[in-house]
Amino acid sequence: MNCRPEILFPLFSDLTSLPGVGEKTTTAFETLKISKPRDLIFTLPHSVVDRRIVPSVQGLPKAIIITVQVTVIQHILAHSRGKPHRIIVEDAESTIELIYFNVRGDYLEKLLPVGEQRLISGKLEAFDNRTQMVHPDYVLPLDQQSSLPSFEAVYPLTAGISPKVMLKAVTAALTRVPNLDEWIEPSLLRDRHWPRFKIALQFAHGPKAAFDISAQAPARERLAYDEFLAHQLTKAIARSQARMNIGRRTEGDGRLQTKNLGPASL
Repeated sequence: MNCRPEILFPLFSDLTSLPGVGEKTTTAFETLKISKPRDLIFTLPHSVVDRRIVPSVQGLPKAIIITVQVTVIQHILAHSRGKPHRIIVEDAESTIELIYFNVRGDYLEKLLPVGEQRLISGKLEAFDNRTQMVHPDYVLPLDQQSSLPSFEAVYPLTAGISPKVMLKAVTAALTRVPNLDEWIEPSLLRDRHWPRFKIALQFAHGPKAAFDISAQAPARERLAYDEFLAHQLTKAIARSQARMNIGRRTEGDGRLQTKNLGPASL
């Protein structure tokens, strides 16, 4: 008999009930031991990417993720197979080459029109004394800046699960978390500055700084306490049920004793 409250049913439905998750994606999620929306909400990010906008990449170290506003200057087409399509852009103080491989048609010309401004975000690299960014993670018109997170959660991934697929699935799963009655002692919540359960999940999946993914972050502390508390309650319930079970009576009635007592034993 399933004693799960009906309010939790959406968290235990099939992953295919989430937008953008089909059978192929579900199979890929299974390699991460994710089979229900419940598993997604408890798969917390392990790091965070800082995508706050900088005025220029001038003087910044290479091999870091940066976000900067640029103006598109020139497209240099790939003239042979295997060669990159290069796009020259300028920020407030420096020049950057955007590098793309194996892009067909006029996709890049539409994505990065010459003379227009864009927000780009990706890993900054250096090649032959030139500052480059290979296949930027984001290329956005300026009026879409709000869609770019200042801090982006980084999740465990596998083949077939991209960061965008994971984020979309987690976001959809979080909408299924109901507003539940609080089970932690109010004084403990107050003293530890812990948020309520649903808010803690939202904070854990939406870090605003590197500290928010640490074990000391209030949201993470609260969720860890919930896990420990649930484990202890499960053990307590199991012990109480074991004590309630009636064992077999072993009291004898003397029949075997009488049968084994003969004249020789008298």
